[in-house]
Amino acid sequence: MRNVWWIVRRELGSYLRSPAGYIIIFAVLVLDGLLFNAFAIGAGAKKSSEVLEHFFYFSSGSILVGSVFVSMRLIAEERQTGTLALLATSPVAEWQLILGKYVSALTFLAVMTGLTFYMPILVMVNGKVSLAHILAGYFGLLLIGGAALALGMVASALAPNQLVAAVLAATAVVVFLLLWLLSRIASPPIDTLVAYLSLHDKHFRPFMRGIISIQDVVFYVSLIYVSLLVATRVLEARRWR
Repeated sequence: MRNVWWIVRRELGSYLRSPAGYIIIFAVLVLDGLLFNAFAIGAGAKKSSEVLEHFFYFSSGSILVGSVFVSMRLIAEERQTGTLALLATSPVAEWQLILGKYVSALTFLAVMTGLTFYMPILVMVNGKVSLAHILAGYFGLLLIGGAALALGMVASALAPNQLVAAVLAATAVVVFLLLWLLSRIASPPIDTLVAYLSLHDKHFRPFMRGIISIQDVVFYVSLIYVSLLVATRVLEARRWR
């Protein structure tokens, strides 16, 4: 695991040294703040729990956007700058490279998401919501953001440059988001399967209400695992070309 932690430290350092990381954090925080004021607390009188649900609903959108921009550089940047060839000849296995980059990106995403914590705290101070509701919502944000990151990792492993990686990642996320629409026109039992694969509609809404469901956690963790496995296989296939 030493190689994995070396990659994690290397990647986190690159986020701190590059203005791109700060730009992504700034953009996501501004977007979250605007949506929070415009829709969560600015759309008429509502219960504190409803305000919190709306906050997590809109935050899930901003974290998905942030995940696309964070993930696009993970492998594609290495390929674009030529450093991927150096990593391929180093004593670092493909799964270590994928895992290290994913952990670093997820850590960055968690820090970025944690910076919005003051918003639900304001709701809790001025209303009646539980800390458990807030923590469940943030756990859901971390899961859905982690799933989007993993999908973006596959896109970054496939793409020749960061722009293509961003387009592929955004397309993959949008497809998984819109599966709930397809489930409404599909015939049984396909509709149930398609609805289950939806990234947001079926699995994230319980977290918005402060409910942690094991089956939703299993879905996100499974999607992350499969996506990282696919990204590893893509790198292995490219190494032996």
